[in-house]
Amino acid sequence: MILSVSFSTLAQDKKQKTDTVKIPQRYGLRVGIDLHRLTKSFYDKNYKGIELVGDYRLTNKFYVAGELGNEEKTKNDDQLNYTTKGTYFKVGFDYNAYENWLDMENMIYIGMRGGFSTFSQTLNSYNIYEPGSYYGENTINSGEKWSGLSASWIEVVSGLKAEVLNNLYVGFSVRLNYLISNKEPDGFANLQIPGFNKTYENSKFGAGFNYTISYFIPLYKSKK
Repeated sequence: MILSVSFSTLAQDKKQKTDTVKIPQRYGLRVGIDLHRLTKSFYDKNYKGIELVGDYRLTNKFYVAGELGNEEKTKNDDQLNYTTKGTYFKVGFDYNAYENWLDMENMIYIGMRGGFSTFSQTLNSYNIYEPGSYYGENTINSGEKWSGLSASWIEVVSGLKAEVLNNLYVGFSVRLNYLISNKEPDGFANLQIPGFNKTYENSKFGAGFNYTISYFIPLYKSKK
């Protein structure tokens, strides 16, 4: 009876090992561009920007990932008209929480980034209150510029990437940012930071998103 059970167990284990299919996983570099910033540069006269994106698969689930971009944005607030211009980069990792079927390589991921930006701010004009004027305020053209500004932050990322054609992916991500350092000029605040987006008074939090299209360049396959 004991021998019968033992032989049955061994046969079942052998069958499970035989039925298990191990498909080699592809590893390589994926590079692309943010479509949101690219298209916005065409329809918004107050914005010019581009962001390149990329990731490299380290393990079955983990990817090294990053973004590199340049932005120029003019903003007209209630009292100020200003222009922010600069570059930024972000680097970190993504963890793919999606269980792909067979050789699929889609992603539903979470991750983190460390970001850094260098930029300039130009105060184009501002409004001052004048009781004697018809509208109660007067617009002053300034043109004062501050260069050599910088900021750093960390961000939590969540998004997805789906293969629509062979090696071609479309994706979307949302980001929650937390400002670590912020070098500001005397008498003026960094109201906009390239890569971080808009800042808010008495808050270090920000948010962002992107829509991407990217191409995967396979370099090698795992052995099992």
